[in-house]
Amino acid sequence: MSKFFARNIETRGRIFRAIVAALLLLGGLYALTQNGWLGAILLVSSGFVWFEALRGWCVMRACGIKTRL
Repeated sequence: MSKFFARNIETRGRIFRAIVAALLLLGGLYALTQNGWLGAILLVSSGFVWFEALRGWCVMRACGIKTRL
């Protein structure tokens, strides 16, 4: 299992994921005022993308799918 969670993205990919996570966080906070379920989904997604950015790990790459960043 530790091979699955091994680092598999570079600094550029980590920065990109951090930006996406911040946007999801902002969108989730706004969406909470409009629609609770959508806001919750965006906030959970933001948390997962933050995890990817901080860990240097991409779930798609871990599953064998090639990504640009």
